Amino acid sequence: MSNAAATLVGQNLGARQPERAEQSVRTAAKYNAVFMLFVSLLFLFGASPIVGFINRDPAVEAVAVQALRIISLGYVFYGVGMVLTNAFNGAGDTLTPTIINIFGFWAFQIPRLWFLALGLDLGPSGVFMAILITETCITLVSFVLFRRGKWKEVKV
Repeated sequence: MSNAAATLVGQNLGARQPERAEQSVRTAAKYNAVFMLFVSLLFLFGASPIVGFINRDPAVEAVAVQALRIISLGYVFYGVGMVLTNAFNGAGDTLTPTIINIFGFWAFQIPRLWFLALGLDLGPSGVFMAILITETCITLVSFVLFRRGKWKEVKV
């Protein structure tokens, strides 16, 4: 979905139809959000059988089930965020997603991960929560930047 959104953005901006490009991104984001909602529900309620099919070690299974359940809470945001960041790329604006990802992962996620996992002694749960928080924040930042619309003005 995100690659399709990037292609549609590039085509529509090239055809000088920025509103159509924006609508393409909104449509792709909606479809991706719905798909990711189903994946989230699958992982929330089917985590044990899924992990049990792959690995039967009880210690590994406990951590893996916890990971699936916590991280999947943000899949809807993650799905929308993927579409938004690829829309920037499709518009020829590769700087925006680069800055978002560098800041989001290096300056935000890693310190948050350390703080939650070690500082608050949450262990693996803190790692999974940091991923959830980071992906949600990256999507929110991407949404704000997308709404500003400067991506429509990038000259390639």
